[in-house]
Amino acid sequence: MTQVHGGKILADRLAMHGVGRVFSVPGESFLAALDGLHDLDIPNIVCRQEGGAAMMAEAHGKMTGQPGVLFVTRGPGATNASAGLHIAMHDATPMVCFVGQIPLKHRDRGVFQEVDYRAFFGPLVKWSAEVERTDRLAEYIDRAFAIAQSGRPGPVVLALPEDILSALADVPKQRPGARASASVHPDDIAPMVEAFALAKRPLILCGGSHWSETDKQTAQTLAERTGAPIAVTFRRQDYIDNDHPNYAGDLGVGANPALGKRLTDADCILLLGAELNDITTADFTLLDPANPPVILQVSPSAEAASKTYPASFAITGTPISMLYQFLSATSECGDRGAAEARAEYEAWQQPQATPGDVQMEQIIGWLRDNASADTIITNGAGNYAAFLHRYHRFRQYGTQLAPTSGSMGYGLPAAISAKLQNPDQPVICLAGDGCLQMTINELSTAQQHGADIIVIVANNGRYGTIRMHQEKHYPGRVSGTDLFNPDYAALAGAYGGTGHTITENAQFAAAYAEALKGGLHIIELKLDPKMLATTKNL
Repeated sequence: MTQVHGGKILADRLAMHGVGRVFSVPGESFLAALDGLHDLDIPNIVCRQEGGAAMMAEAHGKMTGQPGVLFVTRGPGATNASAGLHIAMHDATPMVCFVGQIPLKHRDRGVFQEVDYRAFFGPLVKWSAEVERTDRLAEYIDRAFAIAQSGRPGPVVLALPEDILSALADVPKQRPGARASASVHPDDIAPMVEAFALAKRPLILCGGSHWSETDKQTAQTLAERTGAPIAVTFRRQDYIDNDHPNYAGDLGVGANPALGKRLTDADCILLLGAELNDITTADFTLLDPANPPVILQVSPSAEAASKTYPASFAITGTPISMLYQFLSATSECGDRGAAEARAEYEAWQQPQATPGDVQMEQIIGWLRDNASADTIITNGAGNYAAFLHRYHRFRQYGTQLAPTSGSMGYGLPAAISAKLQNPDQPVICLAGDGCLQMTINELSTAQQHGADIIVIVANNGRYGTIRMHQEKHYPGRVSGTDLFNPDYAALAGAYGGTGHTITENAQFAAAYAEALKGGLHIIELKLDPKMLATTKNL
């Protein structure tokens, strides 16, 4: 029988799982895997640092629902990647990370770059394992893909000892097995339908990672039929068309106080994959665990039910596994708060003026009114993101990519991944100056792989969110939050792109029109640092 090395087995297995792209920073510990990929039509997106590569893989998983695949080398390569794995775990994103490992024959000798990955990644991911036999490599890969996608999705780490990966073994005969699909019995849905019909102040809340255009359309139809307001959780704003008359906004960081009160006053909440966590409930202050409303919870894992607030009825499954049945069993109702909730949302979107000649509320408002509906916007974390959450409208599913874990540096890698996956759609990375500089070296990756993205930098010369809280809690005692910035327009040119410096609002439209023509563009917004003082409630 023909034998091949472990790297070839690995690459062939990825092809069997339908992997269309991998992200990596190369290392000598997985040369056999790189050799295996050489003969396959699976693009390897070579990145500049493992944290950025991991965020690109996470964004790929978030967009496609299929595991994003990452290759990193041992020691510092693996530890750098932990930032993206942390995002995947919090955001419930399917992801498989292959880590090159020291030769198995030298394990526990403290050799160069040795790390016990089971111990290191154990609390950070869904499953962490190390392959110790080449002939079991396919088995481990199949299990990794299954775990990454099952229940509440998440990241998996497989450590690949160098000698195991380069050793020979027979070509595996067994193909990957089928995944079990979620199903819900009508008897489990009936009491939920009845409870929701009896509610006087119902609220539908969408979230989690199991979502699609079909989920979006069906959930919107349910809101229309029941007359209920429909809202989303933190950074899931593209789950519902923000122009829909029943859409009431997002329960994220700096949410509309009127929507927060609506959550408090609701007598029945239908959770479609959403979690009533600290962000959704404003640090667990909007709902009383001892006196909760009727909670109807649909979640992909049984462990999520009644985690903080007791559910009245709970179903383990994806939203789409029950939505059709729920909808067919639901009768038409009149308006039960949707119109009022919509009015509150539209009032919240009225711009609140901030200081300076370039104002984030005006820039985001322009994008809301002028960017095409299929424009994908990515962001990391920072004071600037509050303006995006409040003033933009996401009309199309799959156009928002942002970490619910609040990780800085995410926007640029995610934008690169999004453009590679959707080359015909405009892709904007919205980033603060501090946020962008955490992964700014990935501009090289964008250019190498032809990802023509638009980077909008909100430059206020500081770590804005930290400065905002610092000035609130320790007024007059500024420390450790000021930043030195490069000339972003010149930097764009250094990478072979085009730079635009915006010093007044009116200049933005022309710069954006130029950016849409193609190529890498960096649009720097010169912001007044004083704007922080007026965004504390955003």
